[in-house]
Amino acid sequence: MSKTIKIDPVTRIEGHARILLDCDDNGKVEEAFFCVNELRGFERILVGMQAHTLPQVTARICGVCPTAHHLVAAKALDYAAGVQIPEAARLLREFMYMGHVIHSHALSLFVLAGPDLVFGLQGNPATQNIVGMVEAEPELTKKGLRLRSLGQKINETIGGRGIHPVTAVAGGISFSLSDGQFQKLKELTAEAVALVKELGGPTKALLFRLFDDNPQLLGNLNIPTWYMGTVADDGMLNFYDGRLRVMDESGNIKTEFAGSEYRNFLAERTVTNSYAKEVYFDYEGAEHIYRVSTLARLNVVDGIGTPLAQAEFEQFRKTFGRPCHNAVIQMYAKLIELIYACERADQLINNSALRGENRVPATFSGGRGVAHIEAPRGTLIHDYEIDEKGIVRAANMIIATQQNTAAINTSIKEGANALFQNVGDERMLNGLEFVVRCYDPCLACSTHAIGKMALAVEFRQNGRIKRTLRRG
Repeated sequence: MSKTIKIDPVTRIEGHARILLDCDDNGKVEEAFFCVNELRGFERILVGMQAHTLPQVTARICGVCPTAHHLVAAKALDYAAGVQIPEAARLLREFMYMGHVIHSHALSLFVLAGPDLVFGLQGNPATQNIVGMVEAEPELTKKGLRLRSLGQKINETIGGRGIHPVTAVAGGISFSLSDGQFQKLKELTAEAVALVKELGGPTKALLFRLFDDNPQLLGNLNIPTWYMGTVADDGMLNFYDGRLRVMDESGNIKTEFAGSEYRNFLAERTVTNSYAKEVYFDYEGAEHIYRVSTLARLNVVDGIGTPLAQAEFEQFRKTFGRPCHNAVIQMYAKLIELIYACERADQLINNSALRGENRVPATFSGGRGVAHIEAPRGTLIHDYEIDEKGIVRAANMIIATQQNTAAINTSIKEGANALFQNVGDERMLNGLEFVVRCYDPCLACSTHAIGKMALAVEFRQNGRIKRTLRRG
């Protein structure tokens, strides 16, 4: 007799979602759905607003990754106004963004996914959280939280606010660094580099202990997909700017294109079980599941332009190949990117061009502005239509988690069938949530919600609830 299993909500992710599993008579999962529970309405909210307000307004989409929206909105306005921003403004924007990446990746590794690394998939839910981590790994947790704080302080110093920054504007950035701010940033970046050196080894050891204790994670979650991420002109990793490179499941580079050309390749699809659209890569008449993520970026780039991250990247490639299809390896990829963001921030503070001219005039006379940025969770695109009076007439945003949803569904299905059958209710719940957390979905970009983060699982047969499990 078939049944439906519901996990609602999924815990330790950024936002609210649930998992639905449709099973056959033998308990095998036939379909899996990662369902975003709330409606995102920002595309409609922006219509009728003055274009110059978009960097500040869109930052409010998300309290977790506001800097990504803030900067991609400013970049889109640059294109709409037809201006090229000064070098100092570009460097300051990227510097701000490195602070954001440090904050976000440290939050993901040491707070959201950290309990999985410390306690494994068999941990007690009552202690498998940041409080339990403080007790079990006090030094690692303290340093991880400090690194997150350093990233936020870098973001705040340049962006004006740690959350919802305000300084990126059409034409550049709205302030120049004072001597005091410059010195503060030197101290913050130096401490961040020192801390990430201390954290790299122990964090990697925890990651590989998790893999060793659960070898089925590496053996059964290899989901072949296409990949998309941003590369600089030299093919190296770049979060702030570059071309979008696409790789197929065999490792062949299929195409590169400017973000403004995304409509030629990305097919958005509404679905019945979620408020988040799914996105597929349309290439030569066929639609493909693809991923944007830490793993996608490390699959498509040729290298990383900082020494410590490049050394770890080479070990990553040697161990897992190109492309690597395993969702759980995304946490290792995140550690490599965290090292890169700290090193890149140190490069930027020592760039003499950082303190030059920071803004050029920008006005709107009608047209379209499209830009992308590599959000911590993958490629983020903003697209605005602006009239001759500088008023927004249409807006579209493609969020990383939307692009990953089809792959998340596949990973959940494979994980449920291959890893978590007949292992007990609690381990099944922990395991499926862990699979989702490997993608680090940010649903705050999809909505704003209030409520408790309890956990309920319903087992259904023929539409009737036969059993309910609750946590919290």
